Amino acid sequence: MTFFYLLTFVLFVLYIGNTATGISRRSLPEWLLVSFILFAGSIILTGFCLSYFRLTASTPTWAVSVFVTATLFRLVFGKLVDQRHWSVNRLIWEKRLEFGDWYKSLTTYFRLLFTILLATLGVIAVTNLLLILFTPPNEWDSMTGHLNRVMQYIQRGTMRHFGGTNWNMDTYPKSVCTIQIYSFLISGRFESAFKLIHHLSYWMAIVAVFGISRFLSKSLTAGFFAALCYALLPDFLMQAISTETDIVLTAYLGSVLYFLFAYSETRDVRYLYLTGMAFGIAYGHKVTFTLLLPSVFMVMVYTVFWSPSLPVFFNRLKHLTPAIIVGVCLFMLPTGYLRNIQVFGHPIGPPTALKHQSVERAGSLPNLLEQGTRNVIRYGYDHINLDGLRNTQWGLDLNQIMRKPLVKLEEVAKLRLDEETDFSILPFEFSRKFVFYNANPYWGAIGFALILPLVFLTLIGVLQSRAHFFLALAFALHFLALSYSAPYDPFKGRYFIETGLMGSLFLSLLFTNRWLNLAKPGRVILKAYVGVVVGVGCLSALFAVFLNERCLPFPAYGRPSAFNTERMYFQMMFRPDSYVPYERFDKLVPENATVALGTINDDFEYPLYGKNLSRRLIPINPFEKGVQPIPKGTDYLFFSKNVIKPQPGDIRLGTDTTMKEVIVRGEDYYLRKLK
Repeated sequence: MTFFYLLTFVLFVLYIGNTATGISRRSLPEWLLVSFILFAGSIILTGFCLSYFRLTASTPTWAVSVFVTATLFRLVFGKLVDQRHWSVNRLIWEKRLEFGDWYKSLTTYFRLLFTILLATLGVIAVTNLLLILFTPPNEWDSMTGHLNRVMQYIQRGTMRHFGGTNWNMDTYPKSVCTIQIYSFLISGRFESAFKLIHHLSYWMAIVAVFGISRFLSKSLTAGFFAALCYALLPDFLMQAISTETDIVLTAYLGSVLYFLFAYSETRDVRYLYLTGMAFGIAYGHKVTFTLLLPSVFMVMVYTVFWSPSLPVFFNRLKHLTPAIIVGVCLFMLPTGYLRNIQVFGHPIGPPTALKHQSVERAGSLPNLLEQGTRNVIRYGYDHINLDGLRNTQWGLDLNQIMRKPLVKLEEVAKLRLDEETDFSILPFEFSRKFVFYNANPYWGAIGFALILPLVFLTLIGVLQSRAHFFLALAFALHFLALSYSAPYDPFKGRYFIETGLMGSLFLSLLFTNRWLNLAKPGRVILKAYVGVVVGVGCLSALFAVFLNERCLPFPAYGRPSAFNTERMYFQMMFRPDSYVPYERFDKLVPENATVALGTINDDFEYPLYGKNLSRRLIPINPFEKGVQPIPKGTDYLFFSKNVIKPQPGDIRLGTDTTMKEVIVRGEDYYLRKLK
């Protein structure tokens, strides 16, 4: 049956692509983004419906139902957009020829620059694809929440609240789960399919940067340069092979911004309808889209609200407002926010979660303003690092030399960035720990040497461009939102990939601004500077990928390649002191057993499903609800002695108490055979 299901998947993708040709203009980037939004939207809406009927785990129903939802979108947009379908194959052939002509027309400088960029991306793309296909997931949040709950939904046949050990299992929006469940089931339970939407989002965000940059610059060279540079930012690359959710939100944001700029370019209302759909999908994906609302609004001011007269303004609202309302009703409201309000009294989740990682932790408003301002400076400092390069010792030494003036400046200014800790999840450090900057880097050299200066110069009016000025405001608003809305977090690098998408659009100024235009003859110093930064950026990208401790393509740091690492060891990499008890559990408990879990919020539960994801796990210590009775028919009980008191006959699995440098210390685990 797996072959049949895969065939339906291929047919579904082709059907989506054909549907998009009736909505998109004859533009390859636009067709890809419209197809992406239709693909995600069709699966998400199908998933909500199947969950209601408790058919979440039914692969045959998934295989058929996605076509029904896609057909509904096809019919609706067929009424809204009067356009004949066009040939994708012919367009791809034409663009292939256009790319060849463009590359041949480049000067020696640009040909060298783009050859380096394209070669770097090519090597990374192949490496990342192999890592996705042949290594299991091991990200912290996925081990505790994201993938853990996906497996629970499949086992239960529905995505309704069930009381998970980790608060994210019930409170987190469920739209991305629908895509992961569909991908997993339709591929014959292929674990790497969980990463499909994330890796697809990597490429779609790049396409969005390319498309928007072309709108802004009317230059193919500028579009390719901005897109390729964004593709190589270390924080963006780290999520391309993971199951972290921020990269998916970035692709949705890129789609929203593309449709807004497409409307500004054409004044075709189809883009307002597409904006509404993408907006609803984005908000339904993750609540942190709230932090992007001021930025999106600022772009809307430039692309939609800025009109020659009030009648024109209201005519535009006549299309955009209903589109957003429909998008919110279809994709945001059913994703879990309303249920969170019913259960916890708040759309995000329980009070504990709010106090741990939201603005409430700051306390009074004056303290929020003070500590939030410190966070702005802290994150600014974090961005000015040779991320990627400092995965090597020589890169780390060079980075420390480069940052000495910045450290001295903080001492002179007495900013107390590392001393004030009351609005920090973990204290700020000028020399962040390896585990933080290796797994969650920022933008590296391209970011602090190209993007940030261009944004700053645009914001203060030195570089004149109305579109980029509004983008600079959008960029600044998101940076401020991240700084003031939550405590400082050394893992925050992953949250700035949305800011990075907006920032990468400023790279087009290097081809449009009269003072910076690299296409003009001369300007040797500027060209040399850009060339050096791009070269360092490419090296940073390569080292970020090939020295990513979490997923090493080749042996390094005394660790084996990810391809040759034992599964349990690989998944417990960030909880090394818990590897021994988990490995013993895996050997003692049969693959098809039913296991009750008396674990705590930070415990990794996903590895306990086994290599074939065949064990049935039942949490009996739901977050802040206390220990629940063990269901009948359970074969084993896996628990921490801090949750359930051991009794004679229990097998002590233990934990490694000799390890000192651990992020969260493991529990003392036990196993009880119930049958």
